[in-house]
Amino acid sequence: MHLNTTQTRALGDVMRLLAEACDGDALREALGLPMLELLGADQYVSMVWNAGSDRFERFTALNLSAQSLRHWDRYYRFVDPLTFAMMARRRPTVATQILRQPELEKTEFFNNFLRPERMHWGINVYFFERETAVGDFRIWRKRERGNFEGSDVELLRMVEPAIAAALGRLHWERSAAPPQEASQRAEELLQRAGRLSQREAEVAWLVACGCLDKQIARRLEVGYPTVRFHLANAFRKLQADNRAALASRVQTMIELQRQTMGRTAIN
Repeated sequence: MHLNTTQTRALGDVMRLLAEACDGDALREALGLPMLELLGADQYVSMVWNAGSDRFERFTALNLSAQSLRHWDRYYRFVDPLTFAMMARRRPTVATQILRQPELEKTEFFNNFLRPERMHWGINVYFFERETAVGDFRIWRKRERGNFEGSDVELLRMVEPAIAAALGRLHWERSAAPPQEASQRAEELLQRAGRLSQREAEVAWLVACGCLDKQIARRLEVGYPTVRFHLANAFRKLQADNRAALASRVQTMIELQRQTMGRTAIN
């Protein structure tokens, strides 16, 4: 795949931002300009689907008015024929793969929402951490630029895994990471009662919290092989054959400790 100078620079910016990212919302905002340059596009919107509230939230955009974003959230999302169909595909998708352009141009969504913002050709990608949506890119071009092509889809496919991994890690750290105090208590218990080393206890506790090995490696700032080494030791010492059994063993130990402390407090 041939990249011009602008695209090469934009791709480098994307990789740098992913490496430096410490907040998912800030990352999605910062990626707007390099993604427009990478795909030769004009408008960028990114949102996060909240399955609990059944709506998109945490909007960020480039070259799209705040008023239009409010209008989409209040009304046009209900008549938008593209978004949910594109999200269901879970891969980079050109709008015309969902609805032919002549058909799209007949819709209220196109004439009252897209056309006033000069959004004519679209391509979307939705990022998932397992079954959790962690963000999306909705990228549009003006009519005169022409539709997105297979090479544009390939560019998105190339960067999609790295972006999904970064957003997934940041989502976990924001929403699901165990509190520091709880982690410290659990790790001390595993060292004392399970005879695990400090690192083995850290790894075992994070497995019990649902972390993947790559997430553990990033959180502990160690290599992937190091995580696997400590995990194997934790399996052996806690007599667990797999991750599910290890997580169950850790949670049982923590619950027994909680019950013991409760009885001690009563007595």
